[in-house]
Amino acid sequence: MILWLCLCWGFSPSAGQPDSELMARYLEEQLLADYSIVEQVARRVPRQAKFLQRLETRPRMSEFHVRSTIISRYAFTTVSCTMVNSGSEAREAVFEMQIPAAAFISNFTMSIGNKTYYGEVTGKEKKNRSDDKERHKKPPSPTEGRENGYETFKASVFIPRKMQARFILHYEELLQRRLGKYEYTVSIRPQQLVGRLRVEVNILENSGIVSLEVPPLRNSKQKGNGKAEGDVSPPPSTVIGHTKTLAKVTFNPSVVEQTRIARNGILGDFIIRYDVNRELSVGDVQILNGYFVHYFAPTDLPPLPKNVVFVLDSSASMVGTKLRQTKEALFTILQDLRPEDHFNIIGFSNRIKVWQQDRLVPVTPNNIRDAKKYIHNMSPTGGTNINGALQTGAKLLNDYIAQNDIDARSVSLIIFLTDGRPTVGETQPSKILSNTKDAIRDKFCLFTIGIGNDVDHKLLERMALENCGMTRLFQEDEDAASHLKGFYDEIGTPLLSDIRVDYPEEDVEQVTQNFFPNYFNGSEIIIAGKLINRTSDKLHVEVTASNSKKYILLKTDVAIDLPSRNDIRGVPGLEDGKGDNNYIERAWSYLTIKELLNSRLKSDDSQEKDNLMEKAKSMALAYNFVTPFTVLKMKEAGLHSEPPQEEFISPSTDGIGEKVQSLQGHKAPPGLRREQDKQRIKISKTSADGDPHFVIDFPASKFSVCFNIDGEPGDILRLVSDHKESGVTVNGQLIGAPAPPNGHKKHRTYFSTITILSNKPERSYLEITPRRVILDDGERLVLSCGRSAVVRSRSLEVSISAYSNITVTIRDSISFVILIHHYKKPAPYQRNHLGFYISNSKGLSSDSHGLLGQFLNHEVKLLQESLNTHHREVGQNQTEALKANPTNTLKVKGRLVPVVWKQRRIYNGQQEVDCWFAKNNADKLIDGSYKDYLASHPFDTGTSFGTINSL
Repeated sequence: MILWLCLCWGFSPSAGQPDSELMARYLEEQLLADYSIVEQVARRVPRQAKFLQRLETRPRMSEFHVRSTIISRYAFTTVSCTMVNSGSEAREAVFEMQIPAAAFISNFTMSIGNKTYYGEVTGKEKKNRSDDKERHKKPPSPTEGRENGYETFKASVFIPRKMQARFILHYEELLQRRLGKYEYTVSIRPQQLVGRLRVEVNILENSGIVSLEVPPLRNSKQKGNGKAEGDVSPPPSTVIGHTKTLAKVTFNPSVVEQTRIARNGILGDFIIRYDVNRELSVGDVQILNGYFVHYFAPTDLPPLPKNVVFVLDSSASMVGTKLRQTKEALFTILQDLRPEDHFNIIGFSNRIKVWQQDRLVPVTPNNIRDAKKYIHNMSPTGGTNINGALQTGAKLLNDYIAQNDIDARSVSLIIFLTDGRPTVGETQPSKILSNTKDAIRDKFCLFTIGIGNDVDHKLLERMALENCGMTRLFQEDEDAASHLKGFYDEIGTPLLSDIRVDYPEEDVEQVTQNFFPNYFNGSEIIIAGKLINRTSDKLHVEVTASNSKKYILLKTDVAIDLPSRNDIRGVPGLEDGKGDNNYIERAWSYLTIKELLNSRLKSDDSQEKDNLMEKAKSMALAYNFVTPFTVLKMKEAGLHSEPPQEEFISPSTDGIGEKVQSLQGHKAPPGLRREQDKQRIKISKTSADGDPHFVIDFPASKFSVCFNIDGEPGDILRLVSDHKESGVTVNGQLIGAPAPPNGHKKHRTYFSTITILSNKPERSYLEITPRRVILDDGERLVLSCGRSAVVRSRSLEVSISAYSNITVTIRDSISFVILIHHYKKPAPYQRNHLGFYISNSKGLSSDSHGLLGQFLNHEVKLLQESLNTHHREVGQNQTEALKANPTNTLKVKGRLVPVVWKQRRIYNGQQEVDCWFAKNNADKLIDGSYKDYLASHPFDTGTSFGTINSL
């Protein structure tokens, strides 16, 4: 028996298949009637199906099963294949499987007749042993098999006559988010029709699954795949079912259905796309058995402006399809540039041609039109001066950044496209890499694109890695233009820059990359690490970033539950017989190995490269991953070993809420109180809170005044109005609730929304509810009240203490604090609502008005006697003596207001306030009547009674 196994880059050509549906129906009927394989293969082939004798030339595939479990983006995949030799002599069987290039193989087992072979991951020797006769590796092709991100796993064995062989392959990958979706792909290319073909994918995402879709089978190289133009329906026999957090997708085509898709057995790629629920916060932090993984992908952010230089290969090798498709893609990309972007175009062959000399131009209709003309007139000629083109592009962008007052938070980048290797100028890859890095100097990122078979993909990959970019390799086919456009879409909308994710140094170790130059819309930042202090009950997380004109700080404490509650090993199917299968630990090891491989690729120091290789090899051996530094060697099991069994992973719904922890900041265990919540904010008593109860503090007089406003649900009250002077207006909208039993009110009202508007030095507004904060200063930003965060712009700062309060500071001279009132189990007369407190009013003018604003710069006087007698002003030391008097009088702007002594609770009941209470909706206390303070809409900035303005 001869055995060989290899990982190769190339695609093997498909063998021809009988071209008839009759064969398919015959196979299906026979397989369904009797599935005893050894008996099945010995049956006599009917005379009317003489073409079936062609199957005798190679073993037949009777089963092809793929089962996958995706737990929080980490995918475990098991492929099981059974082949039968029905011939009268031993024949070679080839098991071939395309797997994602980013995946790591973790196990492989074969059973041939009564013998079983298992794979063992070992370190790769620097020199191949001459006596290793069982292992054969095909010479790798530099690009074939990689244009769509796949590698090919192949195993070949000879199967004795009338016997079968079974192959079981395991591989793992961490799904990457692109264009707003995770994409999981299974290659279904058995190269013959299969009696039993089944794909089953189980997905568990505790954040919640959204936008689940299964598009038609993808097979760009194979025509006639059954996909109609514009068809978006799932492949035939696909069944999709899912709940909020669990999904199951199966694909189980009969032989007849396989024939209708592709008669040669190359069905194509079975694809599942989905996303999870998310919001602007520190992200989704998951913790399990001493390891954590952190997914960060905020939404609802305005895009950052771009400064982009397109560097395009126009050498002679680009002639024909490649240049035509490049032009088509660029026409679309130019149309997608935003008005705030700036750009330029460089074409290169042996000569360097710059469209607009020494500058980047703004995006205008005329500039886009002229750029399209320039691209249209590009013609292929000459050699390939990669070094010169990159030097020119880097100098152009560096000079533009240095000489222009560009937005400090704009994103600068070069997009470089070529189809070949350097042939003109500097041709040594090491020199090109060094020159490029020196020219860019970490000031912007370089994204590289390779087209066709002749490109130096290692050079492009390393250039991108060394300069904070990404690379893509595409085959020259009919989809190249859409691939180019798709890659640009991934990087065309930067949302954040200079993202840094921090955890306390004393709590974590071996954390993967935690600084990222850019975050692009539709992508995701992933960090993982180990916990040092496993006895701690929380992990503090902080994310800092820049967004357009704002600086953002997000922070929270993630609760760490007891180990017994975190242990996912209780979920059936997760054990693989080798101990703990902690999916978070494996995600951490996956990311760490990937980073070690990238660091080695970027390094020029031989000693450092060896150290990185040893670290990567050691970790790969510990987690049984096949990497560039480890190999899979096959060994024969014992004589009485059992045939290999499929080790599938399938999530269970039983107790999953306890066993899989997907914490997003609000699931802290009882008794855990955030530090920032304990620190009570020092603010004045001047406020509007509760039903709503108004309190006005007069520090100079050393007493407070309070009143109620009995409004109607839907009323919008003007609390502070200083639009003409400081430019600030605060409005509060009421929500209704039933009155408590035996109460004197017909209903209650609370503040459901607080709107803060400012027009100096620039127009902006805040809309605050108990659930979220919307900040709009020309760019809309949505923040959750359940996540601690800080957002700063030039004149405004918003600080959120999760589920506690929101502090708004305007120009460092005006501060408001909004308390968040949440009820876990609200009574019928309770509603989640807000309280409004004035912390600093120095920046408000003496002309400010509103229910609270009119008192900020005026004092009131307390009179000693009742209204019917002679009045005498009370000194500050006499106020206490008047508390026993049930009725007293305030003098406000010449008006006499009867008041009574009361006590009020503010700050969520944390503090009692003694105050003089004015009855009847503050009659005579406030200017005019209550109805004069009703705004027409939340953004009404009217400054006098009867006047309505809008921001």
